[in-house]
Amino acid sequence: MPLRTETISNEHYTLEILPEVGASVLNLKAASGRPVLREVKLEDVKTSSQCASFTLLPYSNRIRDAHFVFEGRDIRLTPNTKDGLAQHGDVRNRPWQVARVGSNRLVCTFDSRQFDDINWPWAFTAQVDYTLHGPHFDTSVTLTNSSDQEMPAGMGLHPYFARLQDGVDPKLHFGAPLTYDTDERMLPTGGPRPVKREEDFAAPSAIGERQIDRCYAAWDGLARLDWGVRALTLTADNVYSHLIVYTAPDGSLALEPVTHATDAFNLAAQGMGGVDMRTLAAGQSLAGTARVTLEGEW
Repeated sequence: MPLRTETISNEHYTLEILPEVGASVLNLKAASGRPVLREVKLEDVKTSSQCASFTLLPYSNRIRDAHFVFEGRDIRLTPNTKDGLAQHGDVRNRPWQVARVGSNRLVCTFDSRQFDDINWPWAFTAQVDYTLHGPHFDTSVTLTNSSDQEMPAGMGLHPYFARLQDGVDPKLHFGAPLTYDTDERMLPTGGPRPVKREEDFAAPSAIGERQIDRCYAAWDGLARLDWGVRALTLTADNVYSHLIVYTAPDGSLALEPVTHATDAFNLAAQGMGGVDMRTLAAGQSLAGTARVTLEGEW
């Protein structure tokens, strides 16, 4: 049976969402039909990994050996990668409920208590609000601790931007003075350190042949891709303190706003500062919005 697609649009965008695959973004295109995020064919989607963007909850990125200790409690998750990690949370390939709110807004909700096999020992709910207004595309995420105990928490977005536009590679610009050294599984080997010149995008720079998979810290909440005749900006609330930059094998560019460092739960347990691990009391929520804005000739 083909996957169900929900579509909203305005004078600048058309957005397609797959409720049954984590309420992930299938496609985001300008009104002209030009892809903003990487272009995806519905028949190619088997998991959220083939989508244009997906949501990371109740944590982002990787957890070393699918294991951490929280408040003296030994937490062992089911690994979901070939190298034994827990990665990208546990909502991105599960069905979400969708409520259409007008022609330019979709609200998607998730309740972990509806799934017996959820890979997280605390109950939680989540909401993703997709809104188009003018040249802006907003994604607002809320994560709520629905258990009766304090829980570690984090969230993120994983959009893949269409990198080449008319054969032009964009200049990338963002401010983040810190980054992490990583091992062969892309796990941090320590706390954040100052960026080196070749890692720094404080001045606009083309990526060129560089292969990047790097988590930046103390992000200023702004990233920009500039092709000359057109550009886009990604802005995010300050809860998204980290930015992951990833040059994907298909030629797209992932710019991922996330609330904490990769493997933050283990790093924080080791006493490392700056990784922005957060906890939520029973009933407490973590929330933030990220915005894509188009400029120029789309």
